Amino acid sequence: MVTRAEYRRRRRRLLAALGPQGVAILAAAPERPRNRATHYPYRQDSDFTYLTGFPEPEALLALIPGRKEGEVVLFCRPRDAEKEVWEGPRPGVEGAVAHYGADEAHPISALDEELPKLIADRDQLHYPLATDADLDLKVMAWIQTLRAQARTGVRAPRALISLDALLHEHRLVKGKAEIKLMRRAARVSAEAHRRVMRFCRPGRWEYELEAEFARACADGGARFQAYPPIVGGGANACVLHYADNAQRLQDGDLVLIDAGGELDGYAADITRTYPVNGRFSPPQKELYELVLAAQAAAIAKVAPGNRWIEPHEAAVKTLTRGLVELGLLAGGRKAVARLIREEAYKPYFMHRTGHWLGMDVHDVGDYKRDGDWRRFEPGMALTVEPALYVAKACQEAPERFRGIGIRIEDDLVVTPEGNEVLSRHAPKGVAEIEAWMGS
Repeated sequence: MVTRAEYRRRRRRLLAALGPQGVAILAAAPERPRNRATHYPYRQDSDFTYLTGFPEPEALLALIPGRKEGEVVLFCRPRDAEKEVWEGPRPGVEGAVAHYGADEAHPISALDEELPKLIADRDQLHYPLATDADLDLKVMAWIQTLRAQARTGVRAPRALISLDALLHEHRLVKGKAEIKLMRRAARVSAEAHRRVMRFCRPGRWEYELEAEFARACADGGARFQAYPPIVGGGANACVLHYADNAQRLQDGDLVLIDAGGELDGYAADITRTYPVNGRFSPPQKELYELVLAAQAAAIAKVAPGNRWIEPHEAAVKTLTRGLVELGLLAGGRKAVARLIREEAYKPYFMHRTGHWLGMDVHDVGDYKRDGDWRRFEPGMALTVEPALYVAKACQEAPERFRGIGIRIEDDLVVTPEGNEVLSRHAPKGVAEIEAWMGS
């Protein structure tokens, strides 16, 4: 769990980055209706959680460096005895100060009256530009309110700056508490993958595996999934973001499961592919071991100082060489460099080899800086997920490989010495998987 001291440290770091002429505002995520009478389970905006830990909608945070009355101001819903009977207790304005680190708090109904005062006479207003249309309109209205007071000496902010530029840089490099949470989320999710491997057998439905995974995560403390699980049996594994999870698993097929739990706001993202009946066929094993070798080559490139693109380049080189050897690409070993330049591998591997990971599954942070690929630093967290997808309709591929989709994905954090594979407890070697499923 993230401590109050950690939230305070994050806010202080951002306050310092804003400078004396800056001010930042950030809105909570809204509730989202599922249908006429119900909402989706509420999930707070990750940036808002990162800075406050505050769990409710209808809230706004203002950070005002150097303000004598208090630099951290939170607007939120007041206590409401009648509504709390139906929905449970609220922190209220008092709780925002007592439990969530605000120096000052106001009811959300006072926002239009109080917020212009907080941003007045500051040159720069930082907020999530063009991500929340309602907030954009409010900001414009607050600026107009201040401009109307120009003759009294009040000044509106002169520059609107995306808060992402500062805040997401802070979120990209994880602290010790965050890495500890991500390690736990990955361990719980890896154990869930192990449990589903044992549960899997011909005749079960894809959604049964999904349900078993979610239950195993909940047993480990991760009640919610970090994203909708992908459970694709047979040729469904060739659909990258397959979502139906509604077909029966067939004897002799592989099943691809891309799933991860969310623990205290931090995501795991793990993919394993294995035989429904517990034994790889020769063609399945050939493709699987090629993807596994590509992943090992990519993981070896995750180290401080290496560029973001290097794991992808290592995976592509391994995959292309293997595709030539297996007869899925023509030209022989001497043609590998040319095939890579021409991206001849893309019909079988069309996505990047990973993405940042953290509070969001595809977490924040630039992949390039000043036009060049970013270099890894200790504390950065990412996935490594090479794959091969041979569609059933792919006439260019040998028939024995058609309809096979394989992805192997692990979660890593960069360390001073190299990397730590957080999800290493989920089996992925051929012999390891067969032994686990057959035991």
